[in-house]
Amino acid sequence: MSIGNSPEDERPFEDDREEARISVGRALQQARIAAGLTVDDVSNATRVRIAIVHAIEADDFTPCGGDVYARGHIRTLAKAVRLDPAPLLAQYDADHGGRPAPTPAAPLFEAERIRPERRGPNWTAAMVAAIVAVIGFVGFTAFKGDDEGGKAQVADGSTPTAGKSATPTPKSEKPESPKPDPSDSAIAAAPQDKVTVRVSAPDGKSWISAKDHNGRLLFDGLLQQGESKTFQDSEKINLVLGDAGAIQLYVNGKKIDDDWAPGAVERLTYTKGDPQVG
Repeated sequence: MSIGNSPEDERPFEDDREEARISVGRALQQARIAAGLTVDDVSNATRVRIAIVHAIEADDFTPCGGDVYARGHIRTLAKAVRLDPAPLLAQYDADHGGRPAPTPAAPLFEAERIRPERRGPNWTAAMVAAIVAVIGFVGFTAFKGDDEGGKAQVADGSTPTAGKSATPTPKSEKPESPKPDPSDSAIAAAPQDKVTVRVSAPDGKSWISAKDHNGRLLFDGLLQQGESKTFQDSEKINLVLGDAGAIQLYVNGKKIDDDWAPGAVERLTYTKGDPQVG
């Protein structure tokens, strides 16, 4: 009687099957290395932030902001490292509960643009309109008071005195003087031997990145609405604006009046001789 291996002994181990299956992030990382590209190269080519590229290669899709954006990033990175995105997307869907339902009300993903925030009401225009209305009302009231006082004097048989009015004219209310621009301090403090860049987000939040002339990262994060950051360097400042339409720039004490579209991604460089778009 011969002794042979049982069918169970001939089946591959579960661990072997798991090792043969490469994760989505690992596949993208191996393809990038094989193509001779760095993470910075891929980020510059796809406009996907360096931190997100690192996270995806580590199979951490949380910074993507949801399955829809994660699938868009996977597709973009796969094309950049010359991989077919279809198998990677199928594997991602299998690992994360299936393909997400389509969202017809908004675009699913744009690699080079960030969805702009809805802008609030224009309070400056409303304040100006209110001041004009108050001044007009006060002027009309004063004119009406003068006219009624003159009529009363004629009815009593007296002669109105030139230059005087029977009813005292109320003084016109002066509009409030405009508040100083928040950039005034930055303008006054801008040294001549350095480049000074002030980034403000008055109308909405935006991701920004700033580097000095050596490529050292000065800031990389989200600028909330109403916040501002000021950067200085001896030679130049390199900026990346995720939503340029929500940003207001002051370079070396002067306002940059470029009309950027909401959601537009802008890469800018400023030196001591600016303002001028780099």
